Amino acid sequence: MTDAAAWSQAELMTKVARLSAEQGLRQADIGRRLNLSQASVSRLLSRAREAGILRVQVVPPHGVHADVEDELQRRFGLVDAVVVDAAPPGADLAADLGLRAADYLQATLGVEGSIGVSSWSATLLGAATSMGASSATKSTQTRSVVQLVGGHGDPQVQAQAVRLVTLLAQATRSEPVTLPAPGILGSAPARDALMADPALAPIISAWSQVTVALVGIGSLEPSALVRDSGNAWSPADGRELASAGAVGDICFRFFDSSGEPVASALDARVVGISLDDFRRIPRRVGVAGGPHKVAAIRGAVRGGWLTTLVTDLATAQALLDEGPG
Repeated sequence: MTDAAAWSQAELMTKVARLSAEQGLRQADIGRRLNLSQASVSRLLSRAREAGILRVQVVPPHGVHADVEDELQRRFGLVDAVVVDAAPPGADLAADLGLRAADYLQATLGVEGSIGVSSWSATLLGAATSMGASSATKSTQTRSVVQLVGGHGDPQVQAQAVRLVTLLAQATRSEPVTLPAPGILGSAPARDALMADPALAPIISAWSQVTVALVGIGSLEPSALVRDSGNAWSPADGRELASAGAVGDICFRFFDSSGEPVASALDARVVGISLDDFRRIPRRVGVAGGPHKVAAIRGAVRGGWLTTLVTDLATAQALLDEGPG
């Protein structure tokens, strides 16, 4: 190609690129204006991109932390990450994070087979409350919302676990499936007998149909909601878990700082989904944040417990400061 011909091609690519990017014209309109076929316009736009004439620049709006999300995905092997601004001073972090996570969940929960939820999460309760308030605008529809761990406890607090499932079911136009049992029993034989009861069989069977899990991430110290519900592990359990290196839990299944499961006597007393069944759920979304949760969240993402993490900016930066380990 001669210099003149090359210049002519470059000029034409520039004209086509400017009409597309700066004036927003469709390819057919550009073709009519420049007396070119639509196929020629398409080829010229492709060449303009290859030559660096036409460049796409993404400018995230305020409050969107795409670079941090990309780095979380890269370092920890996550499918997706959502990072929201820190809660304003004086705000309840769990409720604020839940409120902000609700928008993400509304946008990404499509027609699911079934949603599984952990029962004792203030953050998820905040998300469900927000979603329930705007359920009329949902396009989401699922078969059921299933508790993944026992939701019975102190009557004044048990209502919170039931409300979480009910609100999510209303927001997703699905059937609520509650697990009418405590999350932790006093002995392994009592737990085995309860899990073998025919009344629980439909609920246990429903766990295999769960396609997306929405879970909180607990630290080694029981949260106020868990403690008030009567489902907290005993001080002796806590000492055993700490000595084994546990840093956090999901659905009362504990793990260490590398995300490896921590075996303890508590495992045999949990009324809830097993670790193997939990990990078979295709999409596992964890919603958690705050300085006291950093070690637990880091263990969860290191160990592959989650496919998606929804957290706040300060927590995300703390996770990235140390890296995957």
